[in-house]
Amino acid sequence: MHQIDEIWTSAPFYGSRKIAKELSRRNGTPVNRKRVRRLMRVMGIEAIYPKPKTSIPNHQHRVYPYLLTGLSITRPNQVWGIDITYIRMHQSWLYLAALMDWFSRRVLSWELSDRLEAEFCIRTLEEALNQALPDIHNSDQGSQFTADEYLAILQAYPDIKISMDGRGRAFDNIFNERLWRSVKQEEVYLKDYTSFKQAKESLAGYLNFYNQERIHQSLGYRTPAELYFGKQTDN
Repeated sequence: MHQIDEIWTSAPFYGSRKIAKELSRRNGTPVNRKRVRRLMRVMGIEAIYPKPKTSIPNHQHRVYPYLLTGLSITRPNQVWGIDITYIRMHQSWLYLAALMDWFSRRVLSWELSDRLEAEFCIRTLEEALNQALPDIHNSDQGSQFTADEYLAILQAYPDIKISMDGRGRAFDNIFNERLWRSVKQEEVYLKDYTSFKQAKESLAGYLNFYNQERIHQSLGYRTPAELYFGKQTDN
């Protein structure tokens, strides 16, 4: 599963056939495509859409329209996006939720969980709202984000507009997707977490580095914190 995760993160357009072929090339032995497909289902990933299916829709929950089409994002706290990804451990996996300011790419808050439920996403949202308020909050249509408890927090702020990605749209949440690629390639794949505590401490160190020290070419070689706060930060 670890190798599947690495291949898919680098090439999210690969399906089970190509991943099986790449595994065969790497390991020098044939790999069964059906087994790869089964493991991909367990992990919640699929080809074409560069997004793990960690958020499963609940069709009884309310869904909001997508508000970001053609929108120019020009300042901090204009648009926040939240997403969930799979984090591998030595013999299991965890789930990471992160809420990001899309203008600066700053990770405002994050939570790690061993269960794919709404509670850790609610904690992520509450922590971010203690810092600032966005004009627009964007998510996918997963049950964690359409849950009444999650939406009630946003609905308590009349000035926040709620936006949700259209189903099957690959790039509605592209900034969070780029964050996941960085987290996995620069942190997770270099480690071998053996406990929840170790994973959380190590991810905390990386995400602090990501915000405070990691320069981004797309941000004019500034850090997310520098752009978010509108000034140079002391590193």
